Amino acid sequence: MKELTRIACADWLLARDHFAILTHRKPDGDTIGSAAALCLGLRQKGKTAHVLCNDEVTPLYAPLLEGLTKPQPEEGDVLIAVDVAADSMLPKAYGDLKNCIDLRIDHHGSGREYTPNEHVDPESAACAEIIWELLLDMGVEPDKKMAEAVYVGVSTDTGCFRFANTNAHTFDVSADCAAAGADIFEWNRKLFDTNSLAKLRLQAWVVDHFELMADGKIAICALPKSVEEALGVDEDDMNNISGFLRSIEGVCIAALLRDVDENNTKVSIRSVPGYNAAYICETFGGGGHPGAAGASLHMPLNEAVEAVIKAMPEI
Repeated sequence: MKELTRIACADWLLARDHFAILTHRKPDGDTIGSAAALCLGLRQKGKTAHVLCNDEVTPLYAPLLEGLTKPQPEEGDVLIAVDVAADSMLPKAYGDLKNCIDLRIDHHGSGREYTPNEHVDPESAACAEIIWELLLDMGVEPDKKMAEAVYVGVSTDTGCFRFANTNAHTFDVSADCAAAGADIFEWNRKLFDTNSLAKLRLQAWVVDHFELMADGKIAICALPKSVEEALGVDEDDMNNISGFLRSIEGVCIAALLRDVDENNTKVSIRSVPGYNAAYICETFGGGGHPGAAGASLHMPLNEAVEAVIKAMPEI
């Protein structure tokens, strides 16, 4: 594996053509925004570039990919993974592509090496921050669409600049996005100031069913799939529900567990500074950031809850 500096990564991209960009499963604003902005920037430089279709993209983020996607890679495509910390995070629909990826661009310091080339900057709050700088290094002139894609990535991965990963560079990039024409108000309204009735009902259910441990410093909620179906929530409604748990006064670590099927459970953990969510998730083969991480457990929901409780640090 070869680690590329940002300038070397920009040169690497400029020296190649015919790109297919990959996003992670259950795609969030950062992986979609990063992929869209990189694709647009490469096209501006005269490259052939597409984002591979990801069937899990939700209606909230789908507009960012309009006109940019294709169903599968073609022979000779250079494959790039953005915001994908480990090959286990790739959608199942991508098949064996994990063995063919040429470059990983990411900000997850706890990520696993799975590509021959990578540019990883764990100091960046979002992968989209890295993409913005790469675009400038390549001589791209960002337009409104690129700026909005990057802004979505940066703002969602920082919780609208509320999370501990937010830094001065985060604000610099966001200001540049606004200067390039991004509609900051409209995206903030969509991302952070709009709730469906289903999401409000979900939050009410979580309030009634979560458990507090360690004198109120740990919050855990197990969410059965049957409840999600009964409430009518979708993936956009699930956005930051674990963060909703963490917002409870006194909670330092919050875990939300969802059963994917009878033998698979997804866990999302959020924590305050001083506690490492990624360390907990790495126990199960997952990862992320100190403040936000996730993992998949190959066990039923009730067993997964016990496993996560055992993995929690003593507080």
